[in-house]
Amino acid sequence: MAEAVDGCVRHGLEAIGLWRQDVAAQGLGETIALVRNAGLRVSSLCRGGFLTAPGFEEDNRRAIDEAAALEAACLVMVVGGLPGVVPGEPLGEISRDLTAARNHIAEALTLLVPYAAERGVRLALEPLHPMYCADRAVLSTLGQALDLAEPYAPETVGVVVDTFHVWWDPQVFEQIERAGAERRIASYQVCDFLSPLPADVLLGRGMMGDGVIDFGPLTDAVAAAGYRGDVEVEIFNADVWAADPDEVVTTMKARYASLVSRV
Repeated sequence: MAEAVDGCVRHGLEAIGLWRQDVAAQGLGETIALVRNAGLRVSSLCRGGFLTAPGFEEDNRRAIDEAAALEAACLVMVVGGLPGVVPGEPLGEISRDLTAARNHIAEALTLLVPYAAERGVRLALEPLHPMYCADRAVLSTLGQALDLAEPYAPETVGVVVDTFHVWWDPQVFEQIERAGAERRIASYQVCDFLSPLPADVLLGRGMMGDGVIDFGPLTDAVAAAGYRGDVEVEIFNADVWAADPDEVVTTMKARYASLVSRV
């Protein structure tokens, strides 16, 4: 955590997106001190969710408390896949009822939203690419996420627009416009969609410009929708993780400036 915060400061980045496991490893109190002493904003805390798993309510209440303590702009919610399907594990006893799983997500939110609202935390529902529907998120489109958010105040439940997950959607521009009209965009995340994907598709995110996504129209749409928050570069990629951190950030800044910087 200290390395990441220091890297942000040295490279002139003004905000940092945090992951709960890294916060836990550093300690919540120490993380808060590191971030505040560095003058950084917390653009998001990732992640809450997996609402189809046993014990989801207790873990998500902890996540909400952490987001409140960190003063994070939002808590990203990866809502979970089919009940019983665990990422990376062989199938055992599972439910194949996708409609029931989606209905369960809606019911779970009725338990969590009041708790988040009391603590001033904005839940950000993140639709994931359909290839993750079984094990990570039964929300696959921005439209589905907006429908799920609709019963709640926009300052308490928003959505994430992640280029990796939404670039393929024929309705993405219509739904970004809708998200703006409803004041629902809580986070805009960018990275590229590699082709071919690696064997572990979770690590198929690339540096902007290394894949197939046209960032200009998506970023223009998000800007036109009124989003003025931080833009997060979120890359899961073994080669990127293994590279020199300063080189990665330097490349990221250059690619961001040339391909993304419109918000």
